[in-house]
Amino acid sequence: MLKEKKRGVLIVISSPSGAGKTTIAKKLVSKKLNIELSVSLTTRKPRSNEINKVDYHFVSKKFFQTKIKQKHFLEHAKVFDNFYGTSQKEITNQLSKGKNILLDIDWQGARQVRKKMPTDTVSIFILPPSLKVLKQRLMKRESSLAFVNNRMSKAKKEIAHWNEYDYAVVNKDLKQCLKEIKKILEIQKYKSSTKNILKF
Repeated sequence: MLKEKKRGVLIVISSPSGAGKTTIAKKLVSKKLNIELSVSLTTRKPRSNEINKVDYHFVSKKFFQTKIKQKHFLEHAKVFDNFYGTSQKEITNQLSKGKNILLDIDWQGARQVRKKMPTDTVSIFILPPSLKVLKQRLMKRESSLAFVNNRMSKAKKEIAHWNEYDYAVVNKDLKQCLKEIKKILEIQKYKSSTKNILKF
């Protein structure tokens, strides 16, 4: 008797700050697409609209460093003086149940994920239409010019890693960007279905 082994897909999305990665990630999460957002651990303080264990697991630096020593993370990175990380056990369990898991992480974390789970992962880099547009978006969010300039400097370094990803999508229009990403995921779903392991 043939048995089809189903396994979820690990979707990695990265972008420089201000390019829309977090907004896109939240809009992709749905029962229809069978996509769940991975909740990362972070040492940064929660923003006023964020909820612990929903947006992030907010932890101390001491706790985070202990988890690093225990090799708890699928990926972890230091971003803007704070640590972020993803539980490897949690991801593996979810994928084995056939769930598609979305990771909203930076290029450092994405590189670690692709190295550890290459056959499970599809990676997408979100690009801004231009650096000028990116700066305009950041200026709308932040009042400090020094802060914006610092983010722009780091954005240029982050964008340099776009060609490490399976796909790159320009976020000029949010609806169109989401449409393109959904097409990518449909392609990935087809590829995954043709690679299902059959057992006798």
